[in-house]
Amino acid sequence: MAAVRDAGRTAAGRSRPGKRPVELEREPELQPEEAKLARPHVQDVSSVDVARTQRVVTSLCVRRGLPCHLTGPTPSHRDHSNFGLSDSEESVFSGLEDSGSESNEEDSEDGASGDWDHRREKTTEKQLQTGTSPTRTQVAVSTQDKDEYAEDSSDEEDIRNTVGNVPLEWYDDFPHVGYDLDGRRIYKPLRTRDELDQFLDKMEDPDYWRTVQDLTTGRDVRLTDEQVALVQRLQRGQFGDVGFDPYEPAVDFFSGDVMIHPVTNRPADKRSFIPSLVEKEKVSRMVHAIKMGWIQPRRPRDPMPSYYDLWAQEDPNAILGRHKMHVPAPKLALPGHAESYNPPPEYLLSEEERLAWEQQEPCERKLNFLPQKFSSLRAVPAYDRFIQERFERCLDLYLCPRQRKMRVNVDPEDLIPRLPRPRDLQPFPTCQALVYKGHSDLVRCLSISPGGQWLASGSDDGSVRLWEVATARCVRTVPVGAVVRSTAWNPNPAVSLVAVAMEDTVLLLNPALGDRLVASSTDQLLSAYSPPEEPTLQPAQWLEASEEEHQDGLRLRICHGKPVTQVAWHGRGDYLAVVLATPGHTQVLIHQLSRRRSQSPFRRSHGQVQCVAFHPSRPFLLVASQRSVRLYHLLRQELTKKLTPNCKWVSSLAVHPAGDNLICGSYDSKLVWFDLDLSTRPYKVLRHHKKALRAVAFHPRYPLFASGSDDGSVIVCHGMVYNDLLQNPLLVPVKVLKGHVLTRGLGVLDVAFHPTQPWLFSSGADGTIRLFT
Repeated sequence: MAAVRDAGRTAAGRSRPGKRPVELEREPELQPEEAKLARPHVQDVSSVDVARTQRVVTSLCVRRGLPCHLTGPTPSHRDHSNFGLSDSEESVFSGLEDSGSESNEEDSEDGASGDWDHRREKTTEKQLQTGTSPTRTQVAVSTQDKDEYAEDSSDEEDIRNTVGNVPLEWYDDFPHVGYDLDGRRIYKPLRTRDELDQFLDKMEDPDYWRTVQDLTTGRDVRLTDEQVALVQRLQRGQFGDVGFDPYEPAVDFFSGDVMIHPVTNRPADKRSFIPSLVEKEKVSRMVHAIKMGWIQPRRPRDPMPSYYDLWAQEDPNAILGRHKMHVPAPKLALPGHAESYNPPPEYLLSEEERLAWEQQEPCERKLNFLPQKFSSLRAVPAYDRFIQERFERCLDLYLCPRQRKMRVNVDPEDLIPRLPRPRDLQPFPTCQALVYKGHSDLVRCLSISPGGQWLASGSDDGSVRLWEVATARCVRTVPVGAVVRSTAWNPNPAVSLVAVAMEDTVLLLNPALGDRLVASSTDQLLSAYSPPEEPTLQPAQWLEASEEEHQDGLRLRICHGKPVTQVAWHGRGDYLAVVLATPGHTQVLIHQLSRRRSQSPFRRSHGQVQCVAFHPSRPFLLVASQRSVRLYHLLRQELTKKLTPNCKWVSSLAVHPAGDNLICGSYDSKLVWFDLDLSTRPYKVLRHHKKALRAVAFHPRYPLFASGSDDGSVIVCHGMVYNDLLQNPLLVPVKVLKGHVLTRGLGVLDVAFHPTQPWLFSSGADGTIRLFT
């Protein structure tokens, strides 16, 4: 690169007269990077590393003021055996293309620069080995040995890129970056410096911080003090010129005074004394347009100012009426008969009324004056509060804030949703028809047979009673000896079984009511079971009933060891789900009646389980805990959905016969409706009850659902679910049924619908069961 640059210098020196030719014997001192690029030779890698290491150590010692004694062979930076290389070989090592006819000049100048660099490096190495620095005399002698024109930068300015406004990205794939004034290529300097070389430059070169790279030539340029000061001023947001004062007073060149002589001595324009033809054509067009009526000349304005009454009766076409947000001023009330100078006698106050008027506060008086009667208008004296009232009126007009409030005139009736009338939603239970009496304590649970003819109830008096629905007659009483927590009639019409939960046992009773063939087939089904040869370990124990218990209708006894709170049958009648009041993953057990096998479906617990229910048509099990309802797929054995009812404590659960919706009751008097296809959040939250909800139920056929609460009422709602997925369910409360008496703070404990009729059964803490039809 140095050879190409020096060749350009020599050519420029020959072509320009008056310039002193540069001597080739003494090359000006090169930068470290240019000196490396100017030597097209190959060095020994190990010797280069030793030299660089010595330079690093020396620079650190000099900066810290420590003595440095380095011994050892110093590698020569110039291998004289490489002088015999040809131009093409030399270009391979230097990274430049062969310049052809300029190779002789490059060789001669390269040799001259090599001698100078060789002498410099020998002197530097000798100083490094002796640990001394050059004295002032040596510096003066070296300065005298240099050529006085070696530092002449006049030719440096000619080495500049002349490609013009051309993107430099075009030269990314070329070894050169442009062309100089003589048309020769400006080659890119070889950037073979690593982190160690940059560190050496940073330590040794005091001007390292002010060196930047010229993108047009690829060379390093040292900024002068003036350029550094200019950059600093621009960074501080100041003007580039030091002598510029942005706050100096402005001098008006043109003044407002009429001067005798013109400012400029320019001769007058021709258009100042010759009429313009273009303006003549414009004027003729405008005159023609005025004659044709296309342009209406401006009418003279009325010099008389327009006054208007500010507080007059305003019409929409008035000046103030045009404003969109204008608010008219409040008007004074017109005077009545009391203000007359000769009012009727009924408007005059008596003596008692006058005394009462004077004792009242001014703000409490109906009239702020006393009506008086005068014989004529001439006898009326001056009004003493006239000025005060006029002044208060003016204050009211301009101090009273008047603003237009955008009120929405909405009828409150329109805000109530349009619900159908209850009589259009019939049939639903409306009145109490029968009362089933016989229990001596509160009735906790109910269950209706699949045919709807029989009713089973469990009470705290330790008995299970079987009732005939149509007559309210107790057909059979089965004493169990403990509090009955739950009863469930098998939904399969071909099986006559009732599951009863008491303490830690589930009893399977055959009531033997109705069809005798069904009762006998149920006994045959239970007796056909043959136990396996190797009994397996189960979470529950199946026991056969004794002969005495068999006479009372008891067929099987399932012992769990923990209190049982609920039983629920599967739709086919073979599986039975049981909820135990115990912590851990064994809170829910599933029993299979045909094989007498019990299993625990869960491995871990998600809180205290309140109730469970089987999906009516799909293999799903719904488990309700205190704060959530989980939907499990029994075949895949995985969690499908988790519903969040936003209740403090879930108390009951019921699934719609179609299986796409469910309702939850809670102890904080909320009834939550979930749409399983819509979201895991509640679709509707109904707060009709005032106290805790104990039970909820869906009707198997009609679009009805009911809820029983501790406030002693049962609310029946119409819940229509449409086949169209885009149409939301219609929920309308239709009837509030009352009849139970509150006992020990408890009201209705369980509700159940008749399987075929729009009838509703409810059991309460008063020991009665009521039928609403």
